[in-house]
Formats: sequence, structure tokens, C-alpha cells
Amino acid sequence: MTSVSEPTVDAPDAKRETLVLGLVSFAHLVSHYYMLILPPLFPFLMLRLNTGYVELGFAMTLFGITSAVTQAPIGYAVDRYGARPLLIAGLILGGLAYGSFAFVPTYPWLLVVAVLAGLANSVYHPADYSILSHTMSPSRMGRAFSIHTFAGHIGFAVAPPILILAATKISLEAAFLITGIIGLLTGVLLFAPRFPVGAPSKAKSGTPMPSVSLRNPVILNLTLFFLLLVMATNGVSSFSVAALTQGYGVDITLASTALTAFLTFSGFGVLAGGWLADQTKRHGDVAAIGFSLTALVILFIALAAPGPVMLVLAMALAGFLSGLIAPSRDMMVREAAPKGAEGRVFGIVSTGFNVGVAAAPLLFGYVMDLGYPRWIFGGVVLFMLLAVAQSFVARQRIVVD
Repeated sequence: MTSVSEPTVDAPDAKRETLVLGLVSFAHLVSHYYMLILPPLFPFLMLRLNTGYVELGFAMTLFGITSAVTQAPIGYAVDRYGARPLLIAGLILGGLAYGSFAFVPTYPWLLVVAVLAGLANSVYHPADYSILSHTMSPSRMGRAFSIHTFAGHIGFAVAPPILILAATKISLEAAFLITGIIGLLTGVLLFAPRFPVGAPSKAKSGTPMPSVSLRNPVILNLTLFFLLLVMATNGVSSFSVAALTQGYGVDITLASTALTAFLTFSGFGVLAGGWLADQTKRHGDVAAIGFSLTALVILFIALAAPGPVMLVLAMALAGFLSGLIAPSRDMMVREAAPKGAEGRVFGIVSTGFNVGVAAAPLLFGYVMDLGYPRWIFGGVVLFMLLAVAQSFVARQRIVVD
């Protein structure tokens, strides 16, 4: 087992770091905006394309599968050729894909758009984290990761109102065209002269690239950790409203308010977690404790069936605690990555995220179809406890194959 040295960081340059963090975070915002394009537009797409939810859901499945399959190879390309060109290419490809639907608004082309957008989406995590790892000062790395993650939350938040406003006030095609232009303009911004290329190219330097793969037990455990985290949080974000209304008789307005509290305070938790991650090197312990406490709060909701005020407060606390661990989670991955392999490690580990996003709706939806809505919270607690166990295993340093 080898200890991995810190990636090389340039001499402190606050202005450059701020520029890089701002641009990378905005690119991450755009990536999350792109991930949420189709659901808000489902009613418009069904009328325009004469399709149902199954056909539109299949487009989202194609997006997820493509992103999951290509994320690890893209991580390899990031380490070999540099992060900036891949990040710019991803933004431009995503922009062109979504923008093209404005000119070819047909269902077959929507499936093509989903595949191209899924490929573009696979760029962001390996490229973003590689750039931040090689640019930000180690003493501010946790806060940089937290701002980057928080930007993703903003992308999710702003997508529905922008898309629906454009579709209702102008047209469905305009919503896609505006979306495409956002990606293209963001790609142009990354040509800023002080924006770094990212990881040095091993191909050009002649230095062999360190080998990393899922055969490495630490990378495998981190991938499983990401998968379990997403399974748990997706259960809350996607099915808590249905579970509360059908299993506990909670009014839908109150259930929606509770979910909003969870999502909002999750963002605040991410920002607080960035500061916490910079104060300690025991990131695995932070993740384990934070998610253990989250599991206890969710278990309280499941067993106690609290009143309206307590329900909203409990969901807000669960959201804050689940967000708190996000920067420490990312720091665990960074610490496990050999120098020059950040893109591949983040690419492989983030595959767990994509698999979790695809699997969680199927599993929790099956539980709902069986008529056991209260077990949604039980399943969430189970996945949280499994994630805690994985966090202890994944704390080791990576072993280079």
C-alpha cells in the first residue's frame, strides 16, 4: 500500500484560483441544468411528439446509460490530454445536441440528442475535479469542492423555471435553442487565458500513466460508496412526497414543503461541509458520522410520524447533514487518486453515481407499486447504513496496480 503525495499546485494566486473555481463551478451548474432538461418539458414534448411518459423516460435512460458507460474512458482521456479541452468539448457537444432539437423536433432525433448529451455529461466530473485538484491550494480544497457541488444544486433549481418560461412564452423549440446557446457560451468562456489545461499529459512527457481500475479494492469501494449515497438521497428526493402522502396521510402541500426543506438545506450543508473538510484530514470519519446522523433523523421520521412543524424541521436537518458530507466525500476520492490519475479515478468512481441514479427509481418505484410506501424511508435508512460501512472501508489509501 503506497502513500500518495499531493498533486502539484502552483504558487498561491488568489485571483487565478477564484477565476478557475468560478468557471469550473459554472460549468458544473450547466451540467446539472442539462441533466434536468427533459422532465420539466414532458407535457410540451408529449404534445409536440405525440408520445407518452414511457417513450420520454426511455430517452432519459439512454442519457444515463451513455454517461455511465463513457465516464471512465473520458476520465482516462482527461489525464492523457488535459482537462480543459475535454471540458470545452463536453460543453460544446451538449450545447449543439440540445440546440439541434430546435431544428429537428422529432422523437428519433430526441433519442440521438439523449445519447450525445449523455456523452457530454460524462466529461464534467473527471475534468472538473482534475482541474480543481491541480489548481486550488490544498488549504482551500474542501471549500472549492463545496462551491463546485453547490453550483450543481443551483443548476437543478434554475432549470425548471427557465425551461417552462421559455416553452410557454415563446415555444418548445426556443427552450431547447436557449439551452444549447448556454452550453456554447460557457464553452467559449473556458478559453480564458489564465484557465489551466488540467493534469499534465503523460503521453507528452514520456512518463507512464499510473494504472487505476475497478480491480483496485479502494477504487471499487469508493465507487460502491457513491452508489449507496445516491441510492439513499435519491430515495428521499424522488419518493418522499409519495411516501408521506400515501403512507402517513400527510397533505401533499406539507409533503412538498418538507422535500423543499430537505433540498434547500442540503445546499447549505454542502457549503458548511467545505469549511469542515478543510479543518480535518479524517474525511472518512466525517462522512460516516454525518450519514449516520442523517440515517437517525430519517428513521425518526419513519417511526415517529412527526407533526407538520417537526416534519419540516427534521427533513431540513436530514438535508443539511446529507449535504455536509459531500465535500469530504470528494476529498476521499482525491486523496485516493495517484498524481496524474485524478480524472480516471473521479471518472470511475462517478460511475457509481450514474448507476445509482438509474437503479434507485426502479427499486423504490417497485416498493411503491407493492403498496409499502412506509418502506421508502426504511430503504433509505438501509442504504445510508450501508454507505456508512463502505466509508470505513474506503478510507484506505489507494494501491496502485
